[in-house]
This record gives sequence, structure tokens and C-alpha cells, in this order.
Amino acid sequence: MNAPGNSSRSPADRGFVIVAVLWILLALSSLAIIFSAYLAASARALAASDISLQTEALVSAGLELTAYQLTLTDEKTRPQHGAFQFGLDDASVGVTFTSEAGRVDLNYASKEMLVGLFVVLGASKDAAGEYADRIVGWRTRPTPGSENVEVARYNALGYSPRQGLFTHVNELALVAGIPEAFVDRVLPFVTVFNGSPDVDPKIAAPEVALAVNKASGKDQDGFGSAAPSPNGTVAGAQAPSPQSAASTAQSPCYRIAISIRFRNGHRTTSEAVVALGDKAEPYRVLSWQNDLEPRSPVLLRGRG
Repeated sequence: MNAPGNSSRSPADRGFVIVAVLWILLALSSLAIIFSAYLAASARALAASDISLQTEALVSAGLELTAYQLTLTDEKTRPQHGAFQFGLDDASVGVTFTSEAGRVDLNYASKEMLVGLFVVLGASKDAAGEYADRIVGWRTRPTPGSENVEVARYNALGYSPRQGLFTHVNELALVAGIPEAFVDRVLPFVTVFNGSPDVDPKIAAPEVALAVNKASGKDQDGFGSAAPSPNGTVAGAQAPSPQSAASTAQSPCYRIAISIRFRNGHRTTSEAVVALGDKAEPYRVLSWQNDLEPRSPVLLRGRG
């Protein structure tokens, strides 16, 4: 007979305890797996965050160094393009800078300049002329009291043309009649920050230098007989030759590309356009893009 207060457990009770312990062990094992996965995910997030923070700091450093170098020089002797490198911890940074005077300005380029660029990039003369007309129509204010023909072109598209200056080159995709694929070809060669109808062919891409030749009449194919104003009307003056453009085309805006290569193999490229200022405000960021893809070369159309 069992002593009082020392009742033994029945087999059913002992079985229940074993099952309960097994469930507890299973729950603890699941928690351990979940916690391990959480730690791994947290480690990856911290690593990604660390790279992101390093990238942001290195891009800012590249911008600061470039702006500092450019503002130290006089405007007349300031380099129109250049490059330098620096390293920091486990990253190697390459910086290139080029004046926006090397790009065609969508707001101020003559129609001849636009047509020349479009032909160089593969458009037919007729198509190039149509594209240029649509750009001029987009950026030109309507004449009060006259019929606004340009607005009618956009009725079917569900929006109206700006009929004012482009604020960003990506607006080119909204201009009626220009194929999307052709817009992508044009974007690497145009800007809204040149601020001048002229281009400096010495720092321009070969495609733009050819467009300058076409607009100036050096590449005889029917372009460049007279240079229109930004509104597309003939101004009565000849488009500048590459030599005169090289001496007059200047812009306070620079396009800065910062390419970063980390020791672990990660690579990234950021691009910013800055306007140089004074000692109080050395520069102002006008445009910024991260994670740029390398530019694909454009097959130049023959000059014939």
C-alpha cells in the first residue's frame, strides 16, 4: 500500500508527460530555426544597409571633391572635362566630369541641330524634321489670338503639350510622334542644363560633333542654311561652326559620374548634374540618378 502523499503516476499520466515534453522540444526547435533565420536575414540586411550607406557617402565625397576642384579655378581656365580616382577602406572610386556644353540643349538648340543629331542617330531626314518640329512645338509658347495647332495634336493622347521649356530630358518621351526606342537613343546626347544653342564639339560625343557639322553646313546634306531661334523661326544668322562653338559654348553645369567598386565585387554608378556657384554655395544639385547601366554604343549613320 502506498504511503500517504506519495501516490505513484499511472502509465497514462507518464505517457502524457512524455508527449508534452516532446511537444515542448519541438516548439523550442522551431523557435531556434526561426531565430536562426531571423539572424541570417538581419545580417544580410545590415550588410546591404552598410553598402548603401558607404555608397551614399562615397558619391557625396566624389561630388564635393569635383565641385571643390572646379570652383578653385577661374571660369576662363576651368576644365571642361576631366577624371580622377581615389580609394577609401574597401572601395575604389572613379570620377569623371564633363560640362553640359557638350550636349544638345532641348530648350535652345536650333531645329538644324536637332535634325542633324537625329539623322546621325539613324532617323531619315523626313522623320528627323518631324521630330524636331514636335520638340519645337512642345517648348514654344503659343501666340495669343492664334489657333493652337499643337494642342490639337495631343487631344487623342489625353494630355496637353507643355508649350514651355523642358524641365527634364525625360519629358522627351511625352512629345508626340517620337518612337520610344528612338527617345532612348537620343537621351544620352541631350540636356536641359546647357543653357545655350551652342555645343562644344571638343568635349561632345562623336554623335553630337557630327550633328554640329551638319547644322553648320560643313557636312553638306541640306542642313545649316540658316539657324532658327529656339522657337523654330529663322533668325537670319548662320549656325556656329565647331571652331566658334568651341570658343563660345560654356555652361556652369557639369555632369559628374561616380563609379564605385567594392572589394566584394559589388559595383555601382551614380550620376549627378550640378550647377557651380560661389564660395557661399559652391554647387547646387540639379539632377541625380543612382544605379546607372553602362551606355550602349550607338552605331553611327554614314555621312553620305
